[in-house]
Amino acid sequence: MTNVRTRSKLAPFPFGPDGQTWEKALSDQGVHNGKADLVSAPFEDPRDVYKTGDPGLKYQDFELQISGFTDKQRNEALAALEKYLAEKHKHMLGYQFTQDMNGYQQDLGRFLANHTNNIGDPFVIKGGYQVNTRIAERAVLDYYAALWRATWPHDPDNLDSYWGYMLSMGSTEGNMYGVWNGRDYLSGKALFSEHDPKSSTAPLRWVQAAVPRGKPDTYYQPVVFYSEDAHYSFAKAVRILDVDTFSTLGERLYQGKCPLKGSQGKWPTEVPSRNGESGTSADGPGEIDVDALATLVEFFAAEGHPILVSLNYGSTFKGAHDDVRAVCDRLLPIFEKYDLIERDVLYMNDAKGNAKPEKRRGFWIHVDGALGAGYAPFQRMAFKDKDLGWTPDVDLPEFDFGLKAKSAKHGEIDMVCSMSLSGHKWPGAPWPCGIYMTKVKYQMKPPSQTQYIGSPDTTFAGSRNGFSPLVLWDHLARHSYKDQVKRIKEAQELTDYLEQQLKTLEKEGGLVLWTARTKGTLAVRFRRPSDETVAKWSLSTLTVKYPDQKSGGQIDRPYAHAFALPGASEKQIDELVADLRKDPVLTKPPALKPTTPRPIAQLAEGAVPIGLVHITGRGMQ
Repeated sequence: MTNVRTRSKLAPFPFGPDGQTWEKALSDQGVHNGKADLVSAPFEDPRDVYKTGDPGLKYQDFELQISGFTDKQRNEALAALEKYLAEKHKHMLGYQFTQDMNGYQQDLGRFLANHTNNIGDPFVIKGGYQVNTRIAERAVLDYYAALWRATWPHDPDNLDSYWGYMLSMGSTEGNMYGVWNGRDYLSGKALFSEHDPKSSTAPLRWVQAAVPRGKPDTYYQPVVFYSEDAHYSFAKAVRILDVDTFSTLGERLYQGKCPLKGSQGKWPTEVPSRNGESGTSADGPGEIDVDALATLVEFFAAEGHPILVSLNYGSTFKGAHDDVRAVCDRLLPIFEKYDLIERDVLYMNDAKGNAKPEKRRGFWIHVDGALGAGYAPFQRMAFKDKDLGWTPDVDLPEFDFGLKAKSAKHGEIDMVCSMSLSGHKWPGAPWPCGIYMTKVKYQMKPPSQTQYIGSPDTTFAGSRNGFSPLVLWDHLARHSYKDQVKRIKEAQELTDYLEQQLKTLEKEGGLVLWTARTKGTLAVRFRRPSDETVAKWSLSTLTVKYPDQKSGGQIDRPYAHAFALPGASEKQIDELVADLRKDPVLTKPPALKPTTPRPIAQLAEGAVPIGLVHITGRGMQ
């Protein structure tokens, strides 16, 4: 007998702009039959549960009531939201989002009349689904391939040429795809056609390669390395993709054997970042500690593991750029020493039944260029070419597909395997978007040959936003390379202004601000102000563990930061500094609290910790 849930007592509170109770609204619409619920009722008043605190906005004005909205109600709600966003945009300095929308509304509003969907591979021209903007997507990808010194245009027969696509999310999707791509490549996965390899309808078999004779069981067990300044998406990616970090694998297989100095054998959760004057990474530049990375990588390479390293280029909080060149030069001898530059991967036998190995490298280097990969090529151009009219104070490190390093046995090696970019951070877009890029020789083939859309499903998402390629194309079409150099020049000069204004406030106003900036970045860090100031300016915040000279222990230092990206102005910075000058928290000496270690939960026998999941910081706050 079917169990039909009987109708519970409906909530008596008003709902939606009309203010009707849920029960009355159901009755008026003829939905309520008095016997059973066809829809569920709210168990509490959503206005009391959510308590948004958004000034000028009332949740009741946005509750989607059963009767729908009148034109007046709808327009009033949208007008209130427009006013709210305009006010927030006026005070937006705390996150890596470009606010300059480049006139997109005027150029591209006409395309909102149609649905566009870039489902499938951007380089498959033919296919059933043609309502797409892949022509613009390919042009954007070619543009960035040139900036990132990749071999272009994309040619599936040229293994060194690039392959990529525009993301539906930002770099989080690109980082996830990079870890997925690297995991499957390093773990010996492959797809083979059962019949004609040129057939678009032939089924594919997902194959795990055999471990070559004499090789350890760890041969196809990759290990992921990323720094303590990495974006929180990496912790998410390794959990979703079930990939081991050096920390989780170290605790499971090599407990007490961490080779880092001062570790006492205990594995850190992430690769340490460089130290600052305090002797810790709390006030460091935010760049990965190359020595620590090399030490950790060598330990796992010696155990036979393939290596997957992710580097930051424009980190989330400090805006720092990992020295990708220094990392590659340091790691390549390790890769060569442990035969990770070229390895046998065994899938098939030849006609005589003998093993027919393929060759793959045993390392993967991904660059999370969410912010930096958008502007750094132009800043690097300006540093090297005086004719561009600006010489930056800092030459940012090399980071892209053109980076090559020399090995003793294998000659020159291209080191970077994949990259990601967030388009909404730089150059700017009305919504999250981005780019993932790798090379054809590293590309994992699609999990299905999708006849439904007439294109192999090589991307992470299925349906993909067809509007984002138009947005980036429109920006790039509007700006020459010289224009782009001018854009980053103005952003760097505005960041200089922000830094100097904060230091002046610190000196003349007698405030303790801990003002800091890593050279060449667009971020300035300072002491966290009051909650009201944080909310007004949409400031990202982070509390770090700082050494306490008095007690010898640690204290909590709360920081905020601001970014001077296109769309920001000196006027905004002056207003922020004026607010900081009178902020009730900053006008008092910092009340530094000793860090209190939290007791670790007693795990059951056989249960083991498998990773650190950040719930604050890393751009979350």
